[in-house]
Amino acid sequence: MIFSNFLKSTPIGAVTRRSKSNGEMAGEMAGEMALARAAGEHAVWTRYPFNRIMGSSPLQGQPYFLSPTSAPLRRGQPMAESCHLPVLVAEVLEWLRPEPGQIFVDGTVGGGGHTQLLAQRVGGDGLVLGLDRDPAALDRAGGRVAGLPVRLIHGSYADLPEILAEQRITKVHGILLDLGLSSDQLADPDRGFSFHSDGPLDLRFDPTRGEPAWRMMQRLSVEHLANLIFEYGEERRSRRIARALVEACRTKQRLTATETAEIIRRAVPPSRDSVRIHPATRTFQALRIAINGELTILDTALRRLSSCLTPDGRLAVISFHSLEDRAVKDAFRHREEWQALTRKPIVPGSAEVDENPRSRSAKLRVATRRIPT
Repeated sequence: MIFSNFLKSTPIGAVTRRSKSNGEMAGEMAGEMALARAAGEHAVWTRYPFNRIMGSSPLQGQPYFLSPTSAPLRRGQPMAESCHLPVLVAEVLEWLRPEPGQIFVDGTVGGGGHTQLLAQRVGGDGLVLGLDRDPAALDRAGGRVAGLPVRLIHGSYADLPEILAEQRITKVHGILLDLGLSSDQLADPDRGFSFHSDGPLDLRFDPTRGEPAWRMMQRLSVEHLANLIFEYGEERRSRRIARALVEACRTKQRLTATETAEIIRRAVPPSRDSVRIHPATRTFQALRIAINGELTILDTALRRLSSCLTPDGRLAVISFHSLEDRAVKDAFRHREEWQALTRKPIVPGSAEVDENPRSRSAKLRVATRRIPT
């Protein structure tokens, strides 16, 4: 058996708190990231006291889409239910092939949609470990997966080898990573992900760790900030934007997301791109990637996750921008531990894009563990 009787005896839906690993500490130094610790109420395994985190209810009603320009909830208004729709659902199930009794990992729980579907496929004799760095995501997903063979863990997918060891699991049959930002995070006015948020420009996936984006901008030089925006946002007007942001930080310590977006809009001349996307889109992406160390974590995971899979186990990664997709493509094609199964990325059909516009830029790549000969 891949998991022990100890694991079987753990209550369904448990949420586990984790301490920092060596990988997390290295990631913070490399990319101003804030990695995960966790909160839970019914967990069996833990190193720290519990915080109450369970008790939200499943998503109800019609599909709901949020973009960075969508108006968020009022500050302090809790989001009891997820508004996030999972993307490429049929394709994920087709390529991961979950079967009864197997163990899967959803490394980015988000609203819990993919987690729920995987758990339904593996059934009561199987298990899905649901990881997320955002404690609020685990809170919302808890109700959605209640009664299913799911264990929610506050942690980073880059630390999956350590997490499996702590859970007394040797190998898993498949891993899913759905990268980037969720609609729930965009809707949270206290996080600063939406251009219309009047809360501080925070941008952390885990608000309990690391520094917020407004504080990072306070300490960076124009040159450093410009290079960051260019590298992570592929923004050709990065120097003009960086100068405007650094100047604004001299007069106000804690910029809000709305103020930041307006400063960027005023700093760049109108273009054809600004009709299609908000002028601040690439800069917000760059700041978020830097604050959370997203590319560092992804690269670490692509080097480590093959060791967590059974010989025929599969890793499926959904990316939403070119930096992520390029990293996944290169790893699957050129690293000896992976054998790519998808020659080209799988993208949503027109029906899914019509129902959920956020899925428009999603790309799914799948690889299997390559066994040395």
